[in-house]
Amino acid sequence: MRSASVPDGHPLRVCLDVDASYRIGRLHLGARRSPLRTEADVAPLVHRLVASDVLEPAGLMFYDAQIAGVADSSRLVRQVQRRSAAELAGRRRRIVEAAIEIAGIGLLVNAGGTGSLHLMGPDPSVTEVSAGSGLFAPHLFDDYRAFDLEPAAFFVTPVVRRPAPGYVTVFGAGLVASGAAGASRLPRPWWPRGLRLVGTEGAGEVQTPLRVPAGVHLEVGDRVWFRHAKAGELCERVDHLHLVTGGAVADVVPTYRGEERCFG
Repeated sequence: MRSASVPDGHPLRVCLDVDASYRIGRLHLGARRSPLRTEADVAPLVHRLVASDVLEPAGLMFYDAQIAGVADSSRLVRQVQRRSAAELAGRRRRIVEAAIEIAGIGLLVNAGGTGSLHLMGPDPSVTEVSAGSGLFAPHLFDDYRAFDLEPAAFFVTPVVRRPAPGYVTVFGAGLVASGAAGASRLPRPWWPRGLRLVGTEGAGEVQTPLRVPAGVHLEVGDRVWFRHAKAGELCERVDHLHLVTGGAVADVVPTYRGEERCFG
């Protein structure tokens, strides 16, 4: 990890991603993001960063997917999440203390996600929390009991066909969220009220058929509003977001991924 020189004279600051999953015996709950799990795993790597001429330790990252990304809609889930949060708090504190002692400086400690901000925020070992998709209040968080979010982001697509009575087909709309495949990862029609995805087709990258309830009439060219499941699938496929207040566009901003570059 040593080098004779650094191009701009400044070492590259590195954040280490630490496994924040919860393990019960052989059962693994959470994301598989890192082989670093304990202070014994993290300490040697921090030592190497300190000794490097081109790298230096900047922080530690802990993403608790088993809490932040799972709706607390049942007693069992809530009980497991409480135990996971308690286990993680102790393990994270030990890792942070060991890393700071080795680095000799304060370190950024990132934790949490939309579904766990209320648990991770009060922890004194954490220096910042990440709201993630919660900034847009997508439908994945509708069933959480610990908080109540107001929908804040939508995408709109036009009706392109009326294939049969009680159905319309809209253009595209197949913005499917990351994670295990299933209905929870699909966008949901939001306006007009009562529209539903067709179970045999779901949301498609070319077209999306919808069931239309009685009393709702849509013509070709009419627009249907959708809510996304998570923020990523929306922001990776558009260059800009239009911020609306009082029924008018207040600002246009680049998406948080790619800064005006669409990678979808």
